[in-house]
Amino acid sequence: MNKVHFDKHRCKGCGMCVLFCPQKILRMSAGLNDQGFPYPELTDPDRCTACGMCFRMCPDCAIQVDKDGVKIKDKKETTDVTK
Repeated sequence: MNKVHFDKHRCKGCGMCVLFCPQKILRMSAGLNDQGFPYPELTDPDRCTACGMCFRMCPDCAIQVDKDGVKIKDKKETTDVTK
């Protein structure tokens, strides 16, 4: 099972994950974290392919992706959707 975890306390609300999600299933929250920033939320978790693009684009390392039970640790391990 694919899972994406967002560390809302590390997120600074830049929205890069939302912008680059190829499935367009992320949005910024209406609520704010303890630093006063919105954080990403999945709108449709079942459509997430765990491609890792959100993880790859996050400048704050606030996203963790588990693809088929394996945690992606290196940004080079993510799917290159530009090919």
